[in-house]
Amino acid sequence: MDSSASDPPVVVGITGASGSAIAGHLLDALAADRIPVALVATPAGRAVLREECGYSLDRFRRPGLVEYSDSDLAATIASGSRPTRGMAVVPCSANTVAKIAHGLSDTLLTRAAHVHLKERRRLVLMPRETPLSPILLRNLTTLAEVGVAIVDPAPAFYLKPTTVDEITRYLAGKVLEQLGLPQRLYRGWKEDRP
Repeated sequence: MDSSASDPPVVVGITGASGSAIAGHLLDALAADRIPVALVATPAGRAVLREECGYSLDRFRRPGLVEYSDSDLAATIASGSRPTRGMAVVPCSANTVAKIAHGLSDTLLTRAAHVHLKERRRLVLMPRETPLSPILLRNLTTLAEVGVAIVDPAPAFYLKPTTVDEITRYLAGKVLEQLGLPQRLYRGWKEDRP
């Protein structure tokens, strides 16, 4: 797939939960297909990315990627009049899940998520918490019942991954599938090998 920078972007949110490498693979895959991206990361999301992966968001800068501050509630993605191809929050903290589930939109990331809900656009969340508390489970159920795709970051052991990179690539591929986008990050069960 080869998109133009004038095409609607995919909104990618990164929060302070563990699992930043999954977001990295997602952003790399979108870049490989030249899909425009509107990126918003919380301060904690930026910190966890540095801690877990050893790099900053600068690694993902490219034509077609627009980065927004989480405090910029006047950004274009805060309005339903701006078309998008969907939104993924990877990883998604329990705090962010709670805000989205209860209609709190005090940051750009949560406001953009609410835009996707009200406009009935694809919204994908990858919560990174274990064990899951009853409160988080209720919040996730509330979101799933209104059509949000909840992608559990569970490894596909049947694919016999041997590295963390294989696991995180698989998970990023699952997010792309839920966004309705093609993915080349993993091969499915018994899929023909070249």
